[in-house]
Amino acid sequence: MRCPFCGEPESQVKDSRPSEDGAAIRRRRLCPECGGRFTTFERVQLRELTILKRSGRRAPFDREKLVRSILIATRKRPVDPERIERMVNAIVRQLESLGETELPSTAVGEMVMKALKALDDVAYVRYASVYRDFRQTEDFAKFLSDEGFGDDVVEDEP
Repeated sequence: MRCPFCGEPESQVKDSRPSEDGAAIRRRRLCPECGGRFTTFERVQLRELTILKRSGRRAPFDREKLVRSILIATRKRPVDPERIERMVNAIVRQLESLGETELPSTAVGEMVMKALKALDDVAYVRYASVYRDFRQTEDFAKFLSDEGFGDDVVEDEP
């Protein structure tokens, strides 16, 4: 495994153990060139998935892109990183179990929305604002009312 610090093509595995959910092997590595330490994860990949974008473009499924989008939605929220990792693993397993090698991006987006709604309401709304391309505050208001948020809020009449 290439060192992310100096680019040395070889590194030594110092420790290996299964991740908490057992879906990956966590390896602690040491670069013999610069002494840098880093962690890698090894996961089973059942098949290569291709995502069909709204524009019609095709792109290989990128697990790290999925993780980044969820981390952005959950930034500064009281969400345990291990729960995020389990959520991502579950979404990837769902995608792989669909039996298709080419999936619409909307399928991924809807799975993420469903998982985030169960995890954290604020992260869910943040993700939805990008996924559904909110342009104005009215877009937020409509989404929130459609989702049943704020049903218990009573507005004062002018």
